[in-house]
Amino acid sequence: MRLLFDQNLSHNLVASLSDVFPGSAHVRDFGMRAADDEAVWNFAAQNGYTIVSKDDDFHQRSFTLGPPPKVIGLGLGNCSTQAIESLIRWRERQIREFDADPQSAFLLLR
Repeated sequence: MRLLFDQNLSHNLVASLSDVFPGSAHVRDFGMRAADDEAVWNFAAQNGYTIVSKDDDFHQRSFTLGPPPKVIGLGLGNCSTQAIESLIRWRERQIREFDADPQSAFLLLR
């Protein structure tokens, strides 16, 4: 399972979570730092990524269009990158179960 971190999240998450989610990336790794949601969505779908974002637009898109790609929404306010990393690590099992369920489109982590 590979995660694609949206522009509203730190690119440092890629390295800090590489032991748990190898092959993950940040949108800036593909020159999409300023890309619109549709471009990120299409890229993730075509390249087998699950989008991780704080952006509510991806939540709406996941229900309207369904997977792929799947979307993990982070329901955290303004917080540190370390707090986001800790949440993703803590919920790893739930994230993997979400990925394995072909009917699931969106997972909210808090």
